[in-house]
Amino acid sequence: AEREQNEIRSEENLTVARESAMKSIVLLKNKNNILPLKKDMGKLALIGPYAMEKAEHNGTWSFFGEPQHPVSIQEGITLLAGDVNLVSHVGASFFDSKPEDLSAALSLARSSNIIVAAVGEPSVMNGEGASRSNIQIPENQLNLIKELKKTGKPIVAVVHCGRALDLTWLEENVDAILVVWSLGSEAGNAISSVLFGDYNPSAKLPVSFPRSVGQVPVYYSIKNTGRMYKGDYSEHPSERVYQSKYRDVKTDALYPFGYGLSYTTFEYGEVAVSASSLPAGWSIEASVEITNTGNFTGEETVQMYIQDLVGSVTRPVKELKGFQKITLAPGEKKVVKFTITEKELTFLRANMTWGTEPGEFKVMIGGNSRDTKSQDFNL
Repeated sequence: AEREQNEIRSEENLTVARESAMKSIVLLKNKNNILPLKKDMGKLALIGPYAMEKAEHNGTWSFFGEPQHPVSIQEGITLLAGDVNLVSHVGASFFDSKPEDLSAALSLARSSNIIVAAVGEPSVMNGEGASRSNIQIPENQLNLIKELKKTGKPIVAVVHCGRALDLTWLEENVDAILVVWSLGSEAGNAISSVLFGDYNPSAKLPVSFPRSVGQVPVYYSIKNTGRMYKGDYSEHPSERVYQSKYRDVKTDALYPFGYGLSYTTFEYGEVAVSASSLPAGWSIEASVEITNTGNFTGEETVQMYIQDLVGSVTRPVKELKGFQKITLAPGEKKVVKFTITEKELTFLRANMTWGTEPGEFKVMIGGNSRDTKSQDFNL
């Protein structure tokens, strides 16, 4: 009986670990809805150092994590989608490449319908004392994907990391991108569930991903400047010479804080406020209607940001002040409401006291820190 109870508890723990891992996976790109994959898709090539890897899913600072416990991506796909004709190869190791590995991987890729590239930083790159001057995926792995690209087959990149990376080349050249972090013992099962649509991804980025390491630090809650950036780096030089900007890349993040896609799509209506003025000690309500315009039931994290337009000290262009996660069936609509009080408008003022200052504010609601709709109000 004791053994049976231990087995039950163990299975319950695995279920919790699997659900937690699935809810951590962020979908960054899904060109032409290549994901989710179909279980009768034919031949699938799983290529990359994470294809059959187990121990690395434990991540860094996991000294007591036993290396044999994590489920590999290869094992996860085999368990979930046994009808798929799965072929696997490392193609390259985490740090270097062998010509024979590359040749074998390309041979498998050419004869497959779709390629899943399981790549990213190994755990040793994510922990203490692991700073890098180049925050793309390791060069040998990026070269592997470039060779896979030449096969002409669709590529789904499954990126393992513990930090924000420069994924610009992947954004421009592969068909789908999943950021899966270090998911632990149920990694392979969780990744496979997302790949094949048993779970619709809903996670959002906790950090902004830059276009280049030269943008770091890059974050959504920046301060205004005297030469506020107003557009694209490709604008006419005479119109941008006095704007704060980069001359070789766009100024904003590649993927902003709070960003994350779903297999369905969500449409945001216009933001409404219950009153245009917030008297001291009172509250107002900001609301927006969200519609599931896609074909899957999905979860969306609706995010509310506020900007204090003028203050005794410089104020961020926006600050996250609330969020709600909702589930909508295809075609379903829901009005999401946020309550704004003086608490959401409090900051450390020039006299070094916490409090509010009367003036103009902007409330912004959207699915990430960049793509929002707004409405003005006064305190």
